[in-house]
Amino acid sequence: MSKPATRSKSPPAAGKAPSLRWNWDLGIELGDIDTRRLLLLLTALLDTSALGKAAAAAGMSYRAAWGLLRHCQEQFGHDLVVMERGRGTRLTAFGESLVEMDGAARAALGEVHAVWEGRMHGLLAPVLGVSPRLTLHASHDLALADWAEHGRQVPVDIVWRGSEEALAALGRGECDIAGFHVPEAWTERQFADWLKRWLKPKLHLCMPLMRRRQGLIVARGNPLKLKSLVDVAARGVRMVNRQRGSGTRGLIDQLFAAAGISPVGVDGYAHEEFTHEAVAATVAGGSADAGFGIEAAAARYDLDFVPQVDERYGFALRHAALDTEAGQALMRRLSGRTFRARLLSLPGYEPIEAPRPGPWERFLTG
Repeated sequence: MSKPATRSKSPPAAGKAPSLRWNWDLGIELGDIDTRRLLLLLTALLDTSALGKAAAAAGMSYRAAWGLLRHCQEQFGHDLVVMERGRGTRLTAFGESLVEMDGAARAALGEVHAVWEGRMHGLLAPVLGVSPRLTLHASHDLALADWAEHGRQVPVDIVWRGSEEALAALGRGECDIAGFHVPEAWTERQFADWLKRWLKPKLHLCMPLMRRRQGLIVARGNPLKLKSLVDVAARGVRMVNRQRGSGTRGLIDQLFAAAGISPVGVDGYAHEEFTHEAVAATVAGGSADAGFGIEAAAARYDLDFVPQVDERYGFALRHAALDTEAGQALMRRLSGRTFRARLLSLPGYEPIEAPRPGPWERFLTG
């Protein structure tokens, strides 16, 4: 289903970062139909009912768009769109399903692709005179995401994934740094035993960055008066979960287990989202009554927050990463005023004083 990266006819200009390109198709024979153009057009029709505007967004004329839709519908034997006088063009359930599948596939393939793009960048950057950058695989965090997005001099490329997935990637050498979080109540022994599943004490250092608060994300005013996940299970409340492999999902499962609750039957336990913001957006949109995430995500969507757990978020990295120009630049940025100000501006965050890499046993006390 995946296609190989497209090769450029001429090498990238000096000083410009190399970038892999990838694409995919539906994997079925549809005659002369260009499935890539079809998916672009259908996706554009989600945002506008005007076929002309959707066609322009997909890079084709109105006539070409109408011809493509008609030809595809003949080949599929199912309508992709419905055209109604006064209401324009809208997708059918079948058309929406194609777009949804395409988006999910691109998200999954993009995560895999990011690893190889990072490796290719590392190989070609010295040759092309590109400033070196590090690859960070990290559990999603609002403060870190905002800082990296607005920090033009931050020498790091981020791939968001669960804490355990990030640590496993570091152990396999697929990234330079892994971002993860654990409860502050953990003992040094618990932390070391957990980390040893992927890393080695002699090869990898740990660096605590910040404290943050996790808890229930609920509607403004907490109308259901929820106090814990026990209430969510006991009252049949609709919840939204985090994906398997994420640190927050592990925390949710631990809290259910500590209360002697099997979460399988909890309404919404199978509804997984990949970021704290997505959880908050689901609650704000009314598709769930409660989620579990960081306080800053609740505040961003004007929701209420019921604190449950204080935790530490930090990095794991190889000793060798600190000896690189990019590694030293990153350490300076993380110790600077901008990152600290970013943390202090968000609810539920607290910076670690003078964060620095060190042995594992200092992660929970440093």
